[in-house]
Amino acid sequence: MGLNWISFFNEQCPGIPESAVKAVLGLVQDGATVPFIARYRKEKTGNLDEVQVQAVIDLHATFEEVIKRQAYILKEIESQGNLNENLKKLILETKSLGELEEIYRPYKKKKKTKATLAREAGIEPFADWLLSICRAEQTDSLSVDIKAREFTNAAKGFLTYDMVIKGAQDIVGEKVSIDPELRAWLLADVLEYGKIQSRAGKKYKANSKFEMYQEFEEPIKKLFEEKASHRYLAMRRGWQESELTVTILLRDEEGVEAKFQNWASPAPAASDSAICQMCKGLVREAAKSAFQLSVLPSVTNEVHRRLKDQADEHAIRVFSENVRKLLLASPFGPRCVLGVDPGVRTGAKVALVDKGGNYLSHTVMHFLGEQVEGTKKMLGELFATIPVDAIGVGNGTAGRETEAAVRKIVQELGLTIPVVLVNESGASIYSASEVAREEFPNLDLTVRGAISIARRLQDPLAELVKIDPKSIGVGQYQHDVSQPRLKKSLDFIVQSCVNHVGVNLNTASSYLLQYVSGIGPQLAQQIVGHRKEKGLFKSRDELLSVPKFSSKAFEQGAGFLRVLESDNVLDRTGIHPERYGAVRDMAQTLGLTLSQLASLDGISKLKEEKAKFAPLIGEFTFVDIVSELEKPGRDPRDPYKVFTFREDIHELKDLKEGMLCPGIVTNVTNFGAFVDIGVHQDGLAHISELTHKFVDDPKLVVSPGDQVQVKVLKVDLDKKQIALTMKLTDPPARSPGQTRSPHNRAGGSESRETRPRRRPENSEAPQRSGDGDSRSANRPARRDRNGESGGDARRFSGRSGSERPQGRRGDAPKEGSTQKGGGAKFRDEKGRSGDRQKNFGGKDGSKAQPRREGGKPFNNSFADLASLLKRN
Repeated sequence: MGLNWISFFNEQCPGIPESAVKAVLGLVQDGATVPFIARYRKEKTGNLDEVQVQAVIDLHATFEEVIKRQAYILKEIESQGNLNENLKKLILETKSLGELEEIYRPYKKKKKTKATLAREAGIEPFADWLLSICRAEQTDSLSVDIKAREFTNAAKGFLTYDMVIKGAQDIVGEKVSIDPELRAWLLADVLEYGKIQSRAGKKYKANSKFEMYQEFEEPIKKLFEEKASHRYLAMRRGWQESELTVTILLRDEEGVEAKFQNWASPAPAASDSAICQMCKGLVREAAKSAFQLSVLPSVTNEVHRRLKDQADEHAIRVFSENVRKLLLASPFGPRCVLGVDPGVRTGAKVALVDKGGNYLSHTVMHFLGEQVEGTKKMLGELFATIPVDAIGVGNGTAGRETEAAVRKIVQELGLTIPVVLVNESGASIYSASEVAREEFPNLDLTVRGAISIARRLQDPLAELVKIDPKSIGVGQYQHDVSQPRLKKSLDFIVQSCVNHVGVNLNTASSYLLQYVSGIGPQLAQQIVGHRKEKGLFKSRDELLSVPKFSSKAFEQGAGFLRVLESDNVLDRTGIHPERYGAVRDMAQTLGLTLSQLASLDGISKLKEEKAKFAPLIGEFTFVDIVSELEKPGRDPRDPYKVFTFREDIHELKDLKEGMLCPGIVTNVTNFGAFVDIGVHQDGLAHISELTHKFVDDPKLVVSPGDQVQVKVLKVDLDKKQIALTMKLTDPPARSPGQTRSPHNRAGGSESRETRPRRRPENSEAPQRSGDGDSRSANRPARRDRNGESGGDARRFSGRSGSERPQGRRGDAPKEGSTQKGGGAKFRDEKGRSGDRQKNFGGKDGSKAQPRREGGKPFNNSFADLASLLKRN
């Protein structure tokens, strides 16, 4: 009797062989990480991916928790004298921690109850007597009153027979409330047949974001479905904010109540005697009270716990998948970028970074208003001297307007530099973070933001790892779910993405390196410190000369680190150093050098000899080696595509029904996809509008960051809502008898509405002065009432919450930040300014102080910046 690990695992995660499960657990015990196991131990695990490896680890941890909790509960109940064989069997067969707690709940140690006091007074035999009379287990000629007098106990406070009878009822009620079979039956009945009901609460307001829930009812079992779970989180939020009341409805409360009464005293009564009838009345009254005051509230709480647990799981999965897509967004690449953080009154903060993402200098430019000509002249001088490859404009307040103005200036200058609207979600949080202060201690928050925008264009992953993924805002209700579970999931996603892409050992920041398998924050800092002191790494083997970098760390992490400067072609690939010997042997067998092996002819010969080599090193390893040799140092992310919105659309009022618009998917939820079409307000393409085919999961159709074409179905200017469709063609003709998609039926899933943009709610970091909010265009979603505020999307008329802020950014001007006629000054990291006609940073060509890694201070004149960029 008891749980078996393999049976437990197979029931939860079928399809993974027992040998693979044992291999994973053995590797973990030896200190292996999930990325390492999934990438370099495929022969042992049978090619399990990271998700499967993590599932094995998580389930084993859960199994051990269950076993430990079982032992504790058995010990506690046994010490109370309440353990019997049936209860013991039930506990040992229970596989869920939640269900174990439900069984244990009645037995938990608590303050003395009325039943406990009655037992201590010796009244339990009288309670048993009452039950036995009701069940005809015995007969007695004594009346209840006379029998009760035998148990009076003045010392314990039971002075009269009435007090004794009440004490006996308390004991009977407790017996009813702790019966595991009764509780299990009620819980199962509620989960299968119960409903959840919400009504307007005491703080409900007209046109509330919870409008659709003011009179709402739905079967409980339906809310356990992934596509409906967000509705429970919406109701729960409204409940917490007192705008809603939420009630669990039984299918037949009177019938359920009668079942509990019948457990204590069968109906009809076992006897028509007056004594039996008297006992029956007392016992059934006690059972009814126990049901209403103890059992039903307890079971209701358990139902809510399970609904919340399942909804959390679904919401965390959606959020994590969205974050993965954004972290793996296409990089522009290692090129010189000008980052622009839009501002209206005080101008935009502009920062220049080189191809390695190193900050060079910054200034303030006015792209809107009377000073545009001065800005145009300034940019002309900059572009004539410095090979800027792209301009990244933050998509916050005034982002679209600034993007259009920058693009116009570039065109008027006769240049073809791409101007890109860049996602800056979470940039304000980064700017005020400890990470940003460590990187740029002498720069203003807004300048840090401009640098981050430029770097996000170069490599989204390398920059986004510096902020809490929750700040990106691409989920549904991520602030309502279990934060420890969310953090664990997001940490896994970030580590997975970093190791999937691989990291350049000679350019990566410590913030990126810390996510590499086997490294962590301390070793990451050691690597960067060694790089600054000794210079660039020339091979992977040099990692072993880094202080505290052990052979175990090398084993776990080396394969994910690339050394593009190495003379060994294998150091530029994802081939693990432990396989270098095997690769050299294969090259030698083929009569080739390593460089020749990595050529097209060499790879072709290697493939031809697969039957010879694969058995020696393993089928999966051989395939991976060939793949890496084909494209050494390749980036698995998609190639970058420059995206632009419609030039004639900037505000909600510009939209007309039937318009076709390019857009970027900002968020994917269970009920549809939110799309940014460049009007400060995301529109919703409901799940029924994604394709003509039936779609059960929107994530199978679109992902955050996808560039899509949409058509405007409806615009509500008052509510600031946009309904979109991705069905740009007529639907295919239905064959006779074919039914419509369930999504298109009346009362189907959620409806369309606009998604407002809001600052991440979890952050307490100060925002950039006057910036209002941070927005994105690659593009993480702005949370709406569906994702964060509690509403649903069933009806187009549902309130969307706050709209995108239209406030100005950078309203607090800095000394020297503006001059008449657009004469802005560039500033270096120390805050030194210079005339725009002469310098991009240091005044009059004087040396500014920002230091690059390795670092000598550099002069910030255009010419010096240009030569610096050439050296880099």
